Amino acid sequence: MTRYASPTLLEEGLGESDFRVLEVLLHKGPMPVNAIGPKVDLNPGSVSVAVDRLYNKGFVSRVESDQDRRVRTVSLTEKGRQMFLPIFRRHAALIKHAFQNVSPQELQQLEAVLKKIGKRAYKLAEKKAQP
Repeated sequence: MTRYASPTLLEEGLGESDFRVLEVLLHKGPMPVNAIGPKVDLNPGSVSVAVDRLYNKGFVSRVESDQDRRVRTVSLTEKGRQMFLPIFRRHAALIKHAFQNVSPQELQQLEAVLKKIGKRAYKLAEKKAQP
């Protein structure tokens, strides 16, 4: 899937981490930098670099909290929305096209299996993190 869908992103000058950050901001709205990483599976350093890159291009804004200067809320700007929405729609269409021959029942099975694997992996990661 990556080999199939990534070239569209690269043509637009977006890296995979940029795409993930923009996607979560598009769908979830403004959020603190430290909340983005877990949603897009990026470490804090990678999120900061991506946000800086997107900020420099004018695609996101950053606002420091009045209560806690360590907290910065990131938002998609209008320029970012106008740039990203067509890219996201093309990306979604590519994914839909790739799944065109998959029946609704097969999609349900796939979703159930992926959820099962994800829950198991989460539990294993929790165990591994415990001393």
